[in-house]
Amino acid sequence: MREETVDSDVTVIGGGLAGVCAAIAAARLGQRVALVHNRPVPGGNSSSEVRVWVCGATAHGTQRWARETGIMGELYLENQYRNPEGNPYYWDQVVLDALRAEPNVSLFLNTDVREVAATGSAAERTITSVTGWTMGSERLITFTGPVFLDCTGDGLVGHLAGADHRVGRESREEYGERWAPDTPDGELLGSTILFYTKDAGHPVKFVPPSFAKNILDTPIPEHRLIRTGDNGCDYWWIEWGGELDTVHDNERIRDELWSVIHGIWDHIKNSGKFDADRLTLEWVGSVPGKREYRRFLGDHVLTQTEVMAQEPFEDRVAFGGWSIDLHPVQGMYATKPGAHQIHPDGVYHIPFRSLYSRNVRNLLFAGRNISATHIAFGTTRVMATCATLGEAAGTGAALCVRDGVTPRELAADRRLQQVLLRQDASLVGVRNTDPDDLARAARVSASSTVERLSVEPGPGTEPYPLDHDLAVVLPVDPSLDGFELLVDAGAGTTLHIELWDTVRGENAVPVRQLSAHAVEVAAGQGQWVSVPLSWHPEEPRNAVVIVRADPDAALRLSDERRTGVLCLSRRLPDEPDPDPLIPVSPEDGAELVTEWVARGLRRRSFCFRAGPTAAYAPGKTVGGYQRPYAGPQLWHAAEEGAAWLRLDWDSPVELGSVQLVLDDDVDEYLNNLHLHRTRFEIMPELARDYRVEVLVDGVWQTVAEETDNRRRHRVHRFPRRPATALRVRVDATNGARHARIVGVRAYA
Repeated sequence: MREETVDSDVTVIGGGLAGVCAAIAAARLGQRVALVHNRPVPGGNSSSEVRVWVCGATAHGTQRWARETGIMGELYLENQYRNPEGNPYYWDQVVLDALRAEPNVSLFLNTDVREVAATGSAAERTITSVTGWTMGSERLITFTGPVFLDCTGDGLVGHLAGADHRVGRESREEYGERWAPDTPDGELLGSTILFYTKDAGHPVKFVPPSFAKNILDTPIPEHRLIRTGDNGCDYWWIEWGGELDTVHDNERIRDELWSVIHGIWDHIKNSGKFDADRLTLEWVGSVPGKREYRRFLGDHVLTQTEVMAQEPFEDRVAFGGWSIDLHPVQGMYATKPGAHQIHPDGVYHIPFRSLYSRNVRNLLFAGRNISATHIAFGTTRVMATCATLGEAAGTGAALCVRDGVTPRELAADRRLQQVLLRQDASLVGVRNTDPDDLARAARVSASSTVERLSVEPGPGTEPYPLDHDLAVVLPVDPSLDGFELLVDAGAGTTLHIELWDTVRGENAVPVRQLSAHAVEVAAGQGQWVSVPLSWHPEEPRNAVVIVRADPDAALRLSDERRTGVLCLSRRLPDEPDPDPLIPVSPEDGAELVTEWVARGLRRRSFCFRAGPTAAYAPGKTVGGYQRPYAGPQLWHAAEEGAAWLRLDWDSPVELGSVQLVLDDDVDEYLNNLHLHRTRFEIMPELARDYRVEVLVDGVWQTVAEETDNRRRHRVHRFPRRPATALRVRVDATNGARHARIVGVRAYA
């Protein structure tokens, strides 16, 4: 056995996606990071050892413009390119390569931390070290440093340090949550083991092991969906242990899950009810994917009420959008639906005060153990959201070390938000106010800009029947004066058209009605129908134009995609979801984001004309938002092919770094193992070939040139020089007809 000591600026314990993103974020800010993980591969529940889909704010496409950016976004895009088949082993490589690309990260795999040294009173503890055992290498390693992050999921490090925490459900009285029970209890979400099958190409028998459960003796066949074509997270409902201690009873839970998996497979193979003669088991997990255990208490506890209200916390550092998704405590043996869900109207926000301990002064945390109630945890627990929390916590930890402050002191100002925005992290509705960003003071122009909001008919345009209410979401910037729709009418009819406000900049559903109009339409095809819509909001907003169902009419649907515009179809209350993922308890009724669905209409648009717009102005790229918020928040060229964006200063500025945020369509839902597989290996909107030029003494100098780019966030550093202008020339995209740039930053 060998004893060692490792001193780091930031020590991250837990190598799931929260820990991975925390480590990368802190390392990119110049801190020496130790990432300690007790498994042989990073990725946690997303790794090939467990194989849970990485879900997040998009909620499988339910939320709009909600895909994560920052480090999680990088992982999504790289996996999309490297791993179009959704191979879980290739996903491991994507995550591991991201860590190995950071020279400031020291990775300690197979290292189980089980000892924590801390000093101080119960009200103000300080961690001095954590100690882990590296299996196979017989190394006992003590990790020291000023700041520690508990990204273990189960919260063992914080628990051993004396951090205040909760296990189980709070009462309704404590936080006023509608879904909370009358009295607190210890109920938890259970754990899951998954399995994969494959077609062997010839008959394969299955002799069940002695521990296989006869599932006919359980409620499973009657209350859960069993199909031969399903794999992996299709069987998310194989869940158990919520009535037990999900940590201390982990082995018992694993054995029960194994017995049911093999019982299900015995049922599929040997009951005669399935066409499964050639199918064989390819893989069965051996590590239960845990959903819930300890939740730490920070200076703020996130609640159901705040999630549903989309509370815009002053210290927000990340967002989520997954439903509040709670499961019956009996898990797979429950007779009621496997999930009880409710979605907010758009993405919600998570404050930094929920990411550090209220009583351990140098402890931050990220993942499913953050400071949230059991009900709110039902949405923050999904892995892409955990990853964004990891980036926020890791960034906060790095700033604490750099500035010599505690997390509580850091939470008192907004510098963390600005650093996160500079990293292109997942933050909505917060403006770039970075005083060091020279681009904010520049005049911005472009080779051309989309100045009228419309989608004209073209090849592939087809009628889309008005058998449902249909809608167009569009930016109003600065105003809407008139609206036209391309309509087919089989007979003379009266179209009923309404204008609605989404109220919040991060939302894309109709919330507040502004006006209603009845428009007479004569029989005929391809008619431009004028609607007297008018709206002059005080600041840019998203509007929703609703066209009510009419059996005699159809709208024209084009293959043209206009960034910042979405088309929606209203699903009737008694109409089943055409692509159900989870059987949901209906007791809370319809929700706006599940009532108005974009599925089947994304990347297409109804033909319309809405007049002049400033939504795509070149100035959107500086000093504003870096993702859709009350509009697309980007520059969009009008000409096809090559285009340029230019920044000018009145006097020379010293330039040594340029950062670009390129459009990767954050409305496109991605998943690491490709549920609802996206057909693009590289997002078409991303600039593929581009050059960055600076104007020095009247001469343009190329300081960066990229070909075959597939990344959204690019940082280009070069020897500092005095410049009066900066130009980004986009020579080609990855498939889109027009160049787009979301953000440009310039630094000395």
